[in-house]
Parts: sequence; structure tokens; C-alpha cells
Amino acid sequence: MAIASPGIGSNLDVNGIIGQLMEIEQRPLLLLDQKEAGFQAELSAYGTLSGTISSFQDAVKDLNNLSKFQNLNVVSSDKTVFTASAGTTAGPGSFSVEVTQLAKAQKLASVGQANTTDVVGNGTLTFDFGTISGGTFDSNTGKYTGASFASNGSGASTVTIDSTNNSLLGIRDAINAAKIGITASIVNDGGVSPYRLSLSSDKIGEKNSIKVTVTGDAALSTLLAHDPAATQNLSETVTAKDANLKVDGISIVKTSNTITDVIQGMTLNLLKENIGSAETLTVTQDTSGLKTSVDTFVNSFNTVNSAISDLIAFDPVTNQAGLLQGDTSVLSIQRQIRRVMTSSVTALTGAFTALSDIGVSFQKDGTLALDSTRLQTAIDTNFNDIAGLFVAIGKPSDSLIKYDSATDKTSPGNYAVSVTSLATQGKTVGSAAAGLTITTGINDTLTVTVDGGSATVTLAAGTYTAGTLATEVQSKINGANAFSTAGISVTVSESVGVLTMTSAGYGSASKVNVTGGNGKTNLLGTPTDTTGTDVAGTINNSAATGFGQFLTGSAGSTAEGLKIKITGGATGSRGTIAYSEGYAFQLEKLAVDLLGTSGQIASRTDGINRRIEDIIGQREVLSSRLFDTEKNLRDQFTRLDVLLSGMTATGSFLTQQFSILTGLTNFSATN
Repeated sequence: MAIASPGIGSNLDVNGIIGQLMEIEQRPLLLLDQKEAGFQAELSAYGTLSGTISSFQDAVKDLNNLSKFQNLNVVSSDKTVFTASAGTTAGPGSFSVEVTQLAKAQKLASVGQANTTDVVGNGTLTFDFGTISGGTFDSNTGKYTGASFASNGSGASTVTIDSTNNSLLGIRDAINAAKIGITASIVNDGGVSPYRLSLSSDKIGEKNSIKVTVTGDAALSTLLAHDPAATQNLSETVTAKDANLKVDGISIVKTSNTITDVIQGMTLNLLKENIGSAETLTVTQDTSGLKTSVDTFVNSFNTVNSAISDLIAFDPVTNQAGLLQGDTSVLSIQRQIRRVMTSSVTALTGAFTALSDIGVSFQKDGTLALDSTRLQTAIDTNFNDIAGLFVAIGKPSDSLIKYDSATDKTSPGNYAVSVTSLATQGKTVGSAAAGLTITTGINDTLTVTVDGGSATVTLAAGTYTAGTLATEVQSKINGANAFSTAGISVTVSESVGVLTMTSAGYGSASKVNVTGGNGKTNLLGTPTDTTGTDVAGTINNSAATGFGQFLTGSAGSTAEGLKIKITGGATGSRGTIAYSEGYAFQLEKLAVDLLGTSGQIASRTDGINRRIEDIIGQREVLSSRLFDTEKNLRDQFTRLDVLLSGMTATGSFLTQQFSILTGLTNFSATN
């Protein structure tokens, strides 16, 4: 029978003996635990470092934003008269603004109908927008006498009225659903036939008055046909007006109450007339945000610097080393950040080339300090030069060259620009003067392809001058859905009666072709098509890639990826463009690299994790071996216990027998 409790048979402290033996055997396991704890501490330290660098990245990202250096404070002295906002090209200044007339949208109304559901008629409504001029206007009837109408060329649009929508309600809904720049509604005037269709142009200004051409049932035409120069079945209830204003005493007329081209970079929103009482628009540089961002940048760098210093430092007082002391990856990160911070910005032009120029400088302990007075002086005297210290920018010496963008392969530098040919626009030119009479079904259609889009347009029947015909063609082409939704448009002009259609786009993708339609020959004869050409030239004496008006530095050159726009000018040498990468740009790029999946931090933590996984594997093997060792020891002590127990029993038996024998001997002797 086996012994249930170790040591009972031998009176040995088997559990104690095995425990002490296993403590010795488990020492390698404890060493593995200590190693893992050390690696886990390193992981935690890298987590802290990563979080600190991420916060630093946010700070430099805020400064790596050109708009940060273009913010303006815009103040209207009376916001009920006008408000204003500033764009990237605006500058500080003060302006007087007097609004003498607000722009208005034209509104038209039909004669009343008995109800909104009766059938009016079927047909097609064609809406065009333009300017009414000359003649007289009767405010009582809402109609013109002796006036003329000239289309603005923005595009005519059609709405089909059929059995599904030929009531007053249906016509209203069909116009609104078409989204053609007109809002339709039904007004009840309280009369015998109270329901009147009201049409309002979505765009304000005199050039957006409405002309409605109707083909189809007479009743539909009687209700809605409206030509300010001819039959007017609608009444004008609100006359389209342009905005009239004075800026610094200069009289200005605009077609909208939102004005973007009077003061450079500024948008004015006119709200109320203030005749004879000018208000003031004040534009000043907003520097408060920049000062806050620079201060945040300095504090964030100091946080990173302190975090790294703590991780690699040795404290002689406590005799404690930082968690990552001697770690080459951390030392490398520290060197990379400091290298960026202590270098000047390559190719930067202007008053400032280093952070110390605006009051940001290193202290003896390796931290940054901000001299607020010096920063304010830099802002006050050379604000426009501060941006280059922080962002990536290109500064062309030619005003007709614009910096667009660069890639991570673009090297900072000062690059010569030469243009061998400017970008051109695609066009088609008629071979003879256009026929000026357009007849429905005879010569009123054109199938046009522009910049890859295609549409068939129908011209309004009538007799034109060469100028009005050019406007009609331009209006119908630009109004075609295939073009307007794609942002494609043309300009149609005439010279000695010959029409020319020119794409608004530039480059080899710019094309205009009239491929068909019954009006092609009448309008253009045998037209000549010319495809646009891309700009061509060199950047830094290396052939650049041209597309449209853009030149891009070629692969393999130091200007690779540098993209500039040539908006005009002459061929030949066009000066230089200085491309520089500011501190915030460089530091954000460095932070992205450091925190990326293949960056130094990820590489180091991946290595630590692999070591931890290796320790876990070793621990599993060692634990299994220790289990076997303890089992073997217990088996051995169990056998020893059994053996000693048997020997003890034998000894007891022999002792007993010996005692019996001794007793018998003594008994015999006494007898």
C-alpha cells in the first residue's frame, strides 16, 4: 500500500526538502522573469517617448500650415451694412465702403389660374439669362416697351413639360427639379383666378434677367413665354439690379452682393444700403495665433527633450540609470531632432534663416527659450518672412510663376526656370462667316466635344448679329449638363463674322471639336481644329514635365516633384524659384518617420517584443522541465519513504521477536 503523505514512513520533511531543491532549480526561471520585467519597462519607456513625440508632432503640424501666417483680423464698422472676409492674397489696410444700391434678382409672375391641378399644356421651356437694356418699363403692368435682351452666355437650359407634369403644380416642380438657376413657386393673390406661378432667378444682378422660350401647346406658351424684347406673357414684379458701391470714393458696379474682386484677396458681403454714410473696413494682421503656436512649439520641444534626457540619464545621487540609458535608437532620435533645430533653412530668402532670428534659441541645459519681445519685433517688421522658417514654400522671382507643390523627393534649393513654350488652349475656327439665321430643324443643332466631354445643343431660332450668335452658341454649350457638371466651358467669339470656339482649359487635354449637327456647316463651314499644347521648359536646366500650365521637375533631378504654374509672360529665362523646407515641415516629416510602422521606434519595440516572446518560449520549456524535475524528486522520495518504512517495520518486528526470545530464555533459566 502506497504512502499517502510524503515523510510519514521515514519521518523526513520531504516537502521541505523538495521545496528547497526546487528553489535552486527555479533560479533560471526567476532570471527570465527579471529579464522580461526589464524589457516590459523598456516598452513602457518607448510608449512614453512615442506619446511625447506624437504631441510634438501636433505642435509642429500646427506651424507647418501656411494659412497660420496669412490670418487677418477683418472688422466692419457696421456689420448690418456689410461683412467681409480675407483670403490668402489679402493684406492689411483700411477702406471706406458706401453701399448705394444692393443687387437684386429678377422675379416674374404669370397670370392667375383657377386652380393648381388643371392641365395647362405640353411642350418645352427654354430658360436663358441675360441683360435687358433700352426701352421703357411700366411698373403697373410689369412689362417693357422697346427693350432688347442680350444673353450673358452662361448657358440656356430646357425643361420638358408632358402629361406627367403639365399642371401648374407639375410645372413648378419640374422647374425646381431641373436645378437650372430658377426657383419656381405658386402664390395665391386672393383673386378670382388666384394661383400665379412665380419665377425667381437664383443669381442676382442685371445680367441674370430671365427669358423664357416655349415650344409646344399654345396654352403653355400663352402662360409662360417671355421675351423682354418681344412677347411678354409674364409680369416683372422685381427688377434685376446690380450692386452699386463706393470703395475709398471710387464708384463700382457689380452683379452680386458678394464681391470678390474689388479689394485684392477680400470678399465683401453687402447687406444694406448706407447712402451718404460710409462705413470702415479695417484689415490687420492676426499675430496672436502665431505667437501662441510658437510658444506651444517651444514647450513641446522642451517636453520631448526632457523625456529623452530622463530616459538616458544617470542620477549619481540615487545611483539610478534611466530606463533607456545607452539605447542607441533613443540617442539617434535625440541627435536627429537637434540636428534639424540647430541648422539653418537651406535656400530660404528673406530676413530670417534660423529660429534664433525670431527669438527662439537654445539654452545651456539643451532646452529652448522664447524671447517674446524679439518675436514681436520680427512680427512687426518682417511678418511675411516668418512663414519660411516653418513651412515648405517656393518663392518665384517672376510674378507670373506660381509655386504649387513639392514632393518628398524635392530637395531645397534655388532653381533657374526657363520656358520654351507657353501652354495654349484648344479651339476650333470657322472657315467662313456664320449664317445669321437659325431655323428650327434646319440648322439649329451642334454636336460639340470639349476637353473629353460631348453634348448636342439646340440653338434658339431667330435672326442674329454675329455677336449675338456667338453669345447664343456659347450660352447653349456652357449650359449643357455634360459640360457644366464637369466644370468644362468655352468662350465663343467672332471676327468678321467668323466664329471661334476656345476651351477654358490649357494643354494637350484642351480640345474643341464640332463633330456634327445640322448647323455645323451653316455656322462654321469646314472648321479648323487646334489642340492645346502643354507648357514646356526646364527647371534647374533639366527638362521638366509639362501638363497644361504646370511644369514639374523631372525624376532624378534635385528639383524632382517641384510643381510650378506658368500663368503667362514670355519664353526664355524666367528667373528663379527658391524652394525651402522650414523647421516645422522638417520636424513633422521626421516625426512621421519616427512614428511610422517602419520607423526607429517601431523597429526597436518590435525587437523588444521578439525578445519577450523568446523569453515566454524559454519559460514554457523551463516550466515543463521543472515540473518533470519535481515529479522525479517526489517519485524518488516516495520510494525512499516506502523503503525506510519497510525497514522500520522490519526493525520493529525483529525487535519484537528479539524481545520474545529474550523473555523465553529468561524463563527457562529461572526454572
